[in-house]
Amino acid sequence: MGLHDNGPAQAAEGGEELAALALKILVAGGFGVGKTTLVGSVSEIRPLRTEELLSEAGELVDDTGGVDQKTTTTVAMDFGRITIRSGLSLYLFGTPGQDRFWFLWDELSQGALGAVVLADTRRLEDCFPAVDYFEHRKIPFVVAVNCFANARRYASNEVARALDLDQGTPVVLCDARDKDSGKEVLIRLVEYAGRVHTARLLESVESVEPRADSL
Repeated sequence: MGLHDNGPAQAAEGGEELAALALKILVAGGFGVGKTTLVGSVSEIRPLRTEELLSEAGELVDDTGGVDQKTTTTVAMDFGRITIRSGLSLYLFGTPGQDRFWFLWDELSQGALGAVVLADTRRLEDCFPAVDYFEHRKIPFVVAVNCFANARRYASNEVARALDLDQGTPVVLCDARDKDSGKEVLIRLVEYAGRVHTARLLESVESVEPRADSL
C-alpha cells in the first residue's frame, strides 16, 4: 500500500525516531486539465517534468479545445514530493493525459495508495477514462475539480452525478495553482484511501476467520 522509505524521520520526544513512510499518489485526468500545475505547486522539491512542445502531428490526435493557450504536453510523467507531516511524505506521479500514452498508466499505478483525478467542468468527459481506470482496478481516488476562472461552477454532488461515481467517492473543488488548495486535496485522498484499504483489510480477515459453529 504505497512506498516505504527506510530512512529515519524527525526525532520524536524521548529520542525515539519515527519510521518514515512514503506513499505513492497518482495525479491523472484529461489533456490540459492541470496535472503538471498541481504537482509543481505542491512539490517541496524541484519537480521532474517530461514536457515537450505540441507538434503539428499531434494536432491530429490531441483535442486542444478549451485549452487553446497550451503549448506543451507531458509525454512520460511528472514527479514531485510533499511532506504532509513528520514521518509521512507523498510521492506524486502525474500521468500523461493523451490516449496514446496510456500504456504508461499500468506501470505508474503499481504500488499506488490512491489517485487524484483532476476534472475541468468545461471538458468533464475528458476525465471519464481516468475514473473508469481506477474504478475497474479498485484504486481509491478523489475527483478534484480544477476551478478555472472562465468555467461554470458546479456543486460537488452535481459533478458526482455527472460522472456517475460510486457512492462515497469524494469530489472536491480546488485551484491547482495554489499550494494550500492542492495540499488539502492530497490530505483528503490519503484519509479516504486509508479508510478504503482498512475496510478491505478487515473484510479479508473476516473472510478467513473460522466460524464459531464450525469449531
